[in-house]
Amino acid sequence: MSKSPLPPELYLNRELGQLAFNRRVLAQAEDRGAPLLERLRYLCIVSSNLDEFFEIRVAGLQAEIETGSPAASPDRIPPTQVFQQVALEAHDLVRCQYRLLNEEVLPGLEREGIRFLNRSDLNNAQSEWIRNFFLREVMPVLTPIGLDPSHPFPRVLNKSLNFAVELEGKDAFGRTSGIAIVQAPRVLPRVIRLPREIATAEYDFIFLSSILHAHVGELFAGMKVVDCYQFRVTRNSELFVDEEEVKDLRAALRGELPHRQFGDEVRLEVARNCPQQILDYLLAHFGLHEDDLYRVDGPVNLVRLMSVPDWVDRPDLKFPPFAPGLPEELAQTENMFDAIRSGDILLHHPYQLFQPVVRFLEQAARDPNVVAIKQTVYRTGAESELMEIMIGAARSGKEVTVVLELLARFDEEANINWAHRLEEVGAHVVHGVVGHKTHAKMAMVVRREEDRLRRYVHLSTGNYHPRTARLYTDIGLFTCNEDVCADVNDIFMQLTGLGRVLRLRHLLQAPFTLHKQMMRAIHNETQIARGGGRGQIIAKMNALLEPEVIAALYEASKAGVAIDLIVRGVCALKPGVPGVSENIRVRSIVGRFLEHTRVFYFHAGGAEDVFLSSADWMDRNFFRRVEVCFPVLDSRLKKRVISEGLKPYLEDNCQAWEMDREGRYVLTKPHRGKPVAAPARTAGHRRRSLTPPP
Repeated sequence: MSKSPLPPELYLNRELGQLAFNRRVLAQAEDRGAPLLERLRYLCIVSSNLDEFFEIRVAGLQAEIETGSPAASPDRIPPTQVFQQVALEAHDLVRCQYRLLNEEVLPGLEREGIRFLNRSDLNNAQSEWIRNFFLREVMPVLTPIGLDPSHPFPRVLNKSLNFAVELEGKDAFGRTSGIAIVQAPRVLPRVIRLPREIATAEYDFIFLSSILHAHVGELFAGMKVVDCYQFRVTRNSELFVDEEEVKDLRAALRGELPHRQFGDEVRLEVARNCPQQILDYLLAHFGLHEDDLYRVDGPVNLVRLMSVPDWVDRPDLKFPPFAPGLPEELAQTENMFDAIRSGDILLHHPYQLFQPVVRFLEQAARDPNVVAIKQTVYRTGAESELMEIMIGAARSGKEVTVVLELLARFDEEANINWAHRLEEVGAHVVHGVVGHKTHAKMAMVVRREEDRLRRYVHLSTGNYHPRTARLYTDIGLFTCNEDVCADVNDIFMQLTGLGRVLRLRHLLQAPFTLHKQMMRAIHNETQIARGGGRGQIIAKMNALLEPEVIAALYEASKAGVAIDLIVRGVCALKPGVPGVSENIRVRSIVGRFLEHTRVFYFHAGGAEDVFLSSADWMDRNFFRRVEVCFPVLDSRLKKRVISEGLKPYLEDNCQAWEMDREGRYVLTKPHRGKPVAAPARTAGHRRRSLTPPP
């Protein structure tokens, strides 16, 4: 971790900042002007974000507390104190989330003919159908465990749905355990839609938990079921692989992945009706405390409702659809290589299609003049058209190289599987550099043209993942600029082979030059301002945490540099502190799309240097990852990045949250009744930017 050159009170806490971000996501669900199904989706996103927060950040805090580690973050708050504050905020966040679900979202959906039925709501026909569904689809895959000396508490999978069943009476062997555990297999759907012929609304759904509650007695013949209580355990999901010790990272990871399901317990979620004696029993069994217990008024896993908006054909209850466009240069020709030779091409997703990226690699795979294709892969999904294209290219005899990051959190298994498939057809698969995740987003095609080999490159701020390209804002650049292509080639050679650090022509690379050059650019603006000139910095990113960069920004502010920071998630910098950061403004945009683009603008005495990057301003991105930051060299595209990727976010007074000097966020309001939202890229689309994910 970087050193902290400033007093700790000038840094905000990362964990609390992450929870504050989820407050802003929850505010999207609270917005009564948003479509109802989208409000439901936001509630699910909050749950998904909190799951990962507990699996990684809270798990890390608890490990620090257990080992007695001192405060490691620049704010210097002891881990025990951070955990106490996190617990208070997280409990309140969850309470607000379920209150909103029960008091506004579900009643609103019911008024629109979309109901989530309780057992008490069922008529005779529905009750009979659910009983048959239980006997036919659910009961055969359940394994109830009655707890006694020969049946210990079963191993509970991370984030799985489970039920504690309270019993009375004796079984066939005279046992009187009093409690049993029923685990819901993951093959079972958590939400079931009733057939139209028995539904009393257009869409009638019922939770698996309600079905099991209604018929759990079928699992315990002759016993009396007192009640049934759903619970869910969240575990530490960080994988522990010593990259310097293992000889085969892929094999080590494959062996480690199953343990993710059984890491140390960090959170227990239970239904509100669970009695204290059962709570005490579960807490004691999992070694958790009252602060780790979350009582919820509804399903213990709202993430499982994420698909409901997709199942419901009600466009009036969703954001209006919009059709992504194409840059003019790509609309005029199908041939990607001809288009790129005519000039650099910029794609702004999701406002513009991701399909040209697919077309670029697809044409390269089919083109007999293409001799080699190289690509980095961080996240691409279990199903990937792009990976299938690379496999096809390797089968056809082309030199295919994929730098595939095995340690992309929660995508490890998918990436391992792609590595095997690629190697089976003769592709070169490497996994980057030990101790440094390869997070750079690059693809390079080498094509024989007349008497020479020409390189074509795609660089991006986001992953090669067609689905997330429809949900995340990112910018990609196609170029055949010889210097840029040579830089990309050098980085690929560095990742696959061995050699010293090379001096790149245009690209900045972590862990070697990115931090130094960003610091240099900030210092340059500081010097210009001190000399009486105009100093200006605009930076858009997911997170700002690196303490030396924060210190440099404070220094620039004191010199008079105007600094606008658009930080979607966690920002450890405090704006507006007298004598320190009065010239810094921090805002966060949260809405329909995940704001994922990283754009760095420096006025540079009028030259207006603009960089795009895969990297946030965090320790890990600067020093523990292989990242790429690339300049926008074409003046026309540079203006476009400024006008599309920065200015609308600075002018937005509908979706923007401004941070005050205490680190609190306040939603901006239109001045004099004139709302200004970051503009749509297509007619009729109200632009709103969304979270994650991840």
